[in-house]
Amino acid sequence: MAETVKGPASYFPSIEKKYGRPIAAWQELIRSSPLTRHMELVTWLKTEHGLGHGHANALVAHTLAETRDR
Repeated sequence: MAETVKGPASYFPSIEKKYGRPIAAWQELIRSSPLTRHMELVTWLKTEHGLGHGHANALVAHTLAETRDR
């Protein structure tokens, strides 16, 4: 039986389906942004790219956590 994905990554299938871009493309956009603070990035994704708050928050949280873990 497959393990259930939890946390921000649980949003990824619906993000890809709704917005038509792979998660890697969203993460690259976030990493290349001059913004660095979580809520600045969330607001930017919402206003400039039309994402909903939950989807933007999940992408930013996961991407920043990944960057910190490197």
